[in-house]
Amino acid sequence: MRERRTARKSRRAQEFESFVAGAAGRLLHVAALLTGEPLTRPAPAAEELLTCALSRTYAAWDRLRGEDPYARARQEMAARFAQTAWRHRRPRGGLLDRLSPQERLILVLRLYEGVAEEQTAAQLGLPAERVRALCLHAITEMRTSRPAPPASAPTPPEPAAP
Repeated sequence: MRERRTARKSRRAQEFESFVAGAAGRLLHVAALLTGEPLTRPAPAAEELLTCALSRTYAAWDRLRGEDPYARARQEMAARFAQTAWRHRRPRGGLLDRLSPQERLILVLRLYEGVAEEQTAAQLGLPAERVRALCLHAITEMRTSRPAPPASAPTPPEPAAP
C-alpha cells in the first residue's frame, strides 16, 4: 500500500515538473504583464504571483482529471491577482503599467491568452458587457501615444572667451 502511494506521489511530482518546465516561461510572461513589471529585469511581484498560482495548481493536481493544467494555473493566477490588485497600482515601467489592474487583467486574459469574453466575465464575476467595455477602454488607452518625457538634454558648454 505504502509503495503504491509513494509511486503515485513520485509520478505526480514528475508530471507536475514536466508541466512547469513547459509552461513556466509563458506563465511568467503573463504574470509580468499583469503586475506591470518589465521582463528585462527581475520581476519579484510576477515571480511571487506565479509561485502562488503554481503551488495551488500542484495542490489540485490529482483533482484535475482531464482539465488543462495551464488553464488551471492561469485561472489561479488571475484569481490571486484580482485579490491583490491594490498592490499593483504603482507604475513599474512595464508594457501595461498605464492601465488599472482590472483593465490589465482583462486585456491579458482576452487578448494575450485568448480567453473568451464570457469565460473572463464568469471568472471575474462581472457582466460580459462590462468586460467588453473595460477591454475596449484598455485598448484605446494603449493606442494613445504616451506624452514624451521632458527634454533634459544637456546644453553644450559655452566657449571660453579668449
